[in-house]
Amino acid sequence: MANHRIIFAGNGEFGLPSLRAILDSTDELVQVITQPDRPAGRGRSLAPTPIGLAAQAANLPLLKTADINRETLPEADVMVVIAFGQKIADAVVRHPRLGSVNLHASILPKYRGAAPINWAIIRGETITGNSIIRLAQRMDAGAILAQSSLTIGPLETAGELHDRLAGDGAPLLIQTLAALFEGRASETLQDESLATMSPKLSRESAQLDFACPAAELAAKIRGLYPWPGCRAVLRDAAGTELAKLRLVRARPAINDEGPRWEPGEVMMSSMISTPDGALDIVELQPEGGKPMALADYRRGHRWEPGLRLTPG
Repeated sequence: MANHRIIFAGNGEFGLPSLRAILDSTDELVQVITQPDRPAGRGRSLAPTPIGLAAQAANLPLLKTADINRETLPEADVMVVIAFGQKIADAVVRHPRLGSVNLHASILPKYRGAAPINWAIIRGETITGNSIIRLAQRMDAGAILAQSSLTIGPLETAGELHDRLAGDGAPLLIQTLAALFEGRASETLQDESLATMSPKLSRESAQLDFACPAAELAAKIRGLYPWPGCRAVLRDAAGTELAKLRLVRARPAINDEGPRWEPGEVMMSSMISTPDGALDIVELQPEGGKPMALADYRRGHRWEPGLRLTPG
């Protein structure tokens, strides 16, 4: 069987397993397209995208562009688009013989948009997955070619789920491409009445309000780690700042100590009081430090009843 010619467009780490899976197949990557190098790190020196770095390491034909629509692309059988971040014109979408497909980290039509992994956790979902769709002019609205599903762990963070979904997406993509090449792929239109969005995140998205229910707080903490990260300040009864923290992992719990505690206060159990119960901080990250279990943090830092967490 003749090799098929594939164009790959992507930027972030989510697409790396899929890029490697195509590289390991019998098909040919005739072009990898990514965003131009951008300032990164404390020194703000220019750095390639993860996809660009992987393509360079594998000596793949690499195009760095701020606008794919202005480029002349090689002939190809299909274009794969994963976390690319550019609006692609219809003429470019239709340029390959079999068109273009996109790997999206949700069970569409739920969680269209920029941050589906985060919002699935924030909204309390227990199941998520990947969708491979036809690239369409409306965001994440193309016909569905294949889907998968994964259970979200009760303490799983967005970063951990990201890596699992990235790994899950690679074989799903390879299977879908094989179906396309062999002419046996089927397409299902998305039900627009079920569509939901997953807006882009910002640091403001991570503001915590300890007057919210414990389950909502726990889901937000896990869903926004590692970025942007829910920050909190630990204070004593007088309001003096004791530590700046990033909360990594938490779960809702029962408050069996009565109404004596205000929202945000550390209880006798070491949990945080909320209006409907308690928030069990399982893991946190001190400013400038590494993530650690709360039990380990308490061995070297203050964390006693009456202290209070406030938004960071």
